[in-house]
Amino acid sequence: MDQAPLFHDVADGPTGGQAWWLRTADGPRIRLGHWPCDATQDRRGTVLLFPGRTEYIEKYGRAAADLARRGFDTLTVDWRGQGLADRLLADRRTGHVGRFTDYQKDVAAMVDAARALDLPRPWYLLAHSMGGCIGLRALIEGLPVAACAFTGPMWGIQMAMATRPAAWFVSWTGARLGFGHHLAPGTKAQTYVIAESFDDNALTRDAEMYMYMQRQMTSYPDLALGGPSLRWLNEALVEMAHLARRPAPPLPCQTWLGTGESIVCPDRITARMTGWPGGALVMVPGGEHEVMMDTPQTRAAVFDGVAAHFAAHPGPAADRPKP
Repeated sequence: MDQAPLFHDVADGPTGGQAWWLRTADGPRIRLGHWPCDATQDRRGTVLLFPGRTEYIEKYGRAAADLARRGFDTLTVDWRGQGLADRLLADRRTGHVGRFTDYQKDVAAMVDAARALDLPRPWYLLAHSMGGCIGLRALIEGLPVAACAFTGPMWGIQMAMATRPAAWFVSWTGARLGFGHHLAPGTKAQTYVIAESFDDNALTRDAEMYMYMQRQMTSYPDLALGGPSLRWLNEALVEMAHLARRPAPPLPCQTWLGTGESIVCPDRITARMTGWPGGALVMVPGGEHEVMMDTPQTRAAVFDGVAAHFAAHPGPAADRPKP
């Protein structure tokens, strides 16, 4: 692992954060970020934080600070095709992936790095949006965590029933006729938080948090990503349909969902959590897509709830923090 840049001035993460470059098994270079637990807290383990589409390490600096105050290290990642990781198209503004399962190679590199860094155990998964789709497959395939939590997981994309067949058809034919690198219909090359005003956004009710994201984009435009490619859209649809048919992994799970969610599909989330033995679905009144970046009251409730959930499941004795 080689040192990579970490933009502390816009991340607002805990003291001591570092970033590294990692090379995945199939070649792309990704970026990994680690923030340690607050030194005044007992270390309760490490959270593997899986970001959503368009996201990047610095966006979770404040989340890492919230987790550090509750005793957890945070390890997070720039997935291939976004953040400072290798972009997969000549037009770096378009979100793209060859196969959705390629993200599992990024997960494998992340887990190998967590072992090499000897990060505190037990390990836990906290995954948002697209990271929730990546994370669900990773759990099914044996991700070594003691418990998991999701916020607005992308287990389905919210779209009108009438447009779903068109989305499948256009993305499938485009990907196979050589147009898979084109932006999906209705999306923009410009990154969301710059293209949309706070009043029109579907992410957060907190103006200051929206400005936090905008400041990151204007300060470091190389982090920015626009809409997805047709190939990405088709791969995501196929992956979500596949995962919907798989049983829930045997791990304690907590999922947070805003009642104002308009990006991912609440029905898919409700169905998944209804069938997750011992799983808990926590509704956030008025919350939108990014409840970890909502109002201070909502953020406190989410991080208190996630921390309590993780602490209640310390995993095997060998993984538990030493007194």
